[in-house]
Amino acid sequence: MDDKSALLNQLRIDRGDAPASPGKGRIWLGVAAMILVVAALAGWWLSRPSAVPVHVAVAQAIAGEGAAAAGSILDASGYVVPRRQATVASKITAKMVELDIEEGDHVKAGQIIAKLDDTNIRAALNQASAQLDYAKAGLAETQVNLTNAQRDYDRQKSLIQGHFVSQAAVDNAQTTVDALRAQLATQRSNVDVVARAMSVAQRNLDDTIVRAPFAGIVTVKAAQPGEMVSPVSAGGGFTRTGIGTIVDMDSLEIQVDVNENFINRVRPDQQATAKLNAYPDWQIPAHVIAVIPTADRSKGTVTVRIALDQKDARILPEMGVRVSFLADAAQEPGTKPAAGVTLPGNAVQGSGTTGAVFVVRGDTVERRQVRLGAGSGDTITILSGLTAGERVAVGDFTQLKDGAKIRVEQ
Repeated sequence: MDDKSALLNQLRIDRGDAPASPGKGRIWLGVAAMILVVAALAGWWLSRPSAVPVHVAVAQAIAGEGAAAAGSILDASGYVVPRRQATVASKITAKMVELDIEEGDHVKAGQIIAKLDDTNIRAALNQASAQLDYAKAGLAETQVNLTNAQRDYDRQKSLIQGHFVSQAAVDNAQTTVDALRAQLATQRSNVDVVARAMSVAQRNLDDTIVRAPFAGIVTVKAAQPGEMVSPVSAGGGFTRTGIGTIVDMDSLEIQVDVNENFINRVRPDQQATAKLNAYPDWQIPAHVIAVIPTADRSKGTVTVRIALDQKDARILPEMGVRVSFLADAAQEPGTKPAAGVTLPGNAVQGSGTTGAVFVVRGDTVERRQVRLGAGSGDTITILSGLTAGERVAVGDFTQLKDGAKIRVEQ
């Protein structure tokens, strides 16, 4: 029995000394790695900044631009435009043989700027002149024949009283006189027709000389010698309809588009100042000519014409300009001009006459209502509710609210 028990004990498997399974070790390593990743994500989530990132814009005082700007009640942008401008063209279709203008040239009224080929027109004029001479010669011949026929009729009429001629001879003489008179009237009309045709040919010849309609400066040269020019488009686009553009520099004025919400601040003869984009430090005195009595429904603006009270060679057509409409102290005694401040347009919520801004207070913002003025380009005027030097947050307005924490980014 002892031997059998010893043999059975030798066949028994000792599981306590078995090595650990390698698969279970990989599982534990994966679980540990996942715990580390979750811990890292939780740490990043808890430590992430909760402040809203914003940029900062500083309110700029309009009054700092000068005394004239301090009285501005409305600003608008526009362009310098000529009131009198003409694209000079020929009255006839012909080939241009000479062009006497270049861009930038000063021309006087009536000055010759181009010449057209007059070969055919001059030949037509010579033909009309010859026809006129021929018609006048025929008229003179008929006049002589009529005079001779009149004398013969008078002679025949005197002889019939003595019965030296027959009545038929007198009647024939009378018929000859009447026929020559009719022929003379026809030839006089023919002479008049030929003379008018000659006048047309002369006008066509005169039209081969193109002259400046008024004094000004050439801004565009649209044709070259050798090209066909015509008052109407023809030839599939190979015929020029214009020779050059002349601008009367004395007729320059400003046109601006004013938001219809603020058009009640503009009136005729109102004083204003203009600043060209090319010369921002130069204030040009101006005044309102007229408010065009119609609005642009697509833009919601009204066009205003403004006269420049100072002429200068630096003022050129199509230049960009900013106009400040000035308050009339005589019309509104005791009123203080609205100085206001300017801000970038993306720093303001709202449109029309009221809006809101977020004023920076340390690491938070304060929502504040403001009264809006006119916008110009990327800036907008704040008439009240904000003072010069205050800092305003510019960012995602959907995340900003009164008292929200912010983080200023450069």
